[in-house]
Amino acid sequence: MSPALLTIVILGPLTYLFKAVGPLAMGGGRQLPAWLERLANYLPAALLAALVVSSSVVNGRQWVFDARLAGLAAAAIALWFRLPFIVVVALAAVTTAALRAVV
Repeated sequence: MSPALLTIVILGPLTYLFKAVGPLAMGGGRQLPAWLERLANYLPAALLAALVVSSSVVNGRQWVFDARLAGLAAAAIALWFRLPFIVVVALAAVTTAALRAVV
């Protein structure tokens, strides 16, 4: 069995097990503590922001400031003005492509 297949065979059931633990542990109408609910509400946005920043300015173990950062800035400005998501993505892509073509 290849290492990739072995990984899938092991991690697949473990993923479902972890997902099942929450409802099983919290069954019966119990609720999370208020501080944990607040944390759970903010956590996805923080994780997404960390993913975006790390994929935009980090290459391996080095900080890289290139056209991707300008695309990210263009997307942030478009989001600030509450433009539609497709416009945000297109603006970021066009900005990044234009800077890569020039530089």
